[in-house]
Amino acid sequence: MDIPNYYEFLQISRHAEPATIHRVYQFLAARFHPDNAHTGDVEKFMLLKQAYEVLSNSERRAQYDATCDKDTPPAVPLSTELDFMDSLKGELNRRLGLLALLYARRRTNPYHPEVPLTEVERHMGFPRDYLEFTMWYLLKKGYITRADNSDFTLTAEGVDFVETQREQVPVLNKLLTSEAGCSVTSPVAENKASSPSRAADIAPQPMEQTADQHIDQKNRRASAPDRRANARDMRFNKKERRMNMGDRRQTVPFPDA
Repeated sequence: MDIPNYYEFLQISRHAEPATIHRVYQFLAARFHPDNAHTGDVEKFMLLKQAYEVLSNSERRAQYDATCDKDTPPAVPLSTELDFMDSLKGELNRRLGLLALLYARRRTNPYHPEVPLTEVERHMGFPRDYLEFTMWYLLKKGYITRADNSDFTLTAEGVDFVETQREQVPVLNKLLTSEAGCSVTSPVAENKASSPSRAADIAPQPMEQTADQHIDQKNRRASAPDRRANARDMRFNKKERRMNMGDRRQTVPFPDA
């Protein structure tokens, strides 16, 4: 018999405090109570009571956690399903894999969404040496944050990216729905047709393009003195025109009386 995941049902962390569990229970009890004509649900209300009876008791909660840990099979690394080694494609897959992992944690544990670096390595099936560039890039883009203890968290910008791009990027959608991925139900996508694709935001840029950008920047810096000199010439010419206009006004003869 499968053991229900009470933490996922309550949408709380496994480390949630008793006060948090009680507060969430009261909120959901009012929603699922059979007397509620709009959102009442008998089955969910019974599961809620069962979850609260277990998690609100410290001894029963400890036994429940131990049973879940024993029955939970080890996660299959994402590297068994996706190519993380190919240069450009592999780097893009690593970025999508990390975003999917952090998104799943953010959805199921919104108040404790941190993912330790060791868990990232285990889930991705890759040592941190191969993930440093991936993590650096996503940090610079503002999609993730990193705490002093090396725990990673998905930002609101990262959530927006995942939710707007999952239907347009097959690999990302696979990561969010596959068993080896994160098994996250797709939220309702609004204005999908009008939302521009942002997949290029995390796609690796070719080295040739980067070199061209450096050359353009160098040319712009080299031409800056010329632009400044031209600006000075224009100011000088304006000053001369004003002086000439003054001279012409002084030499205008008076009309005959």
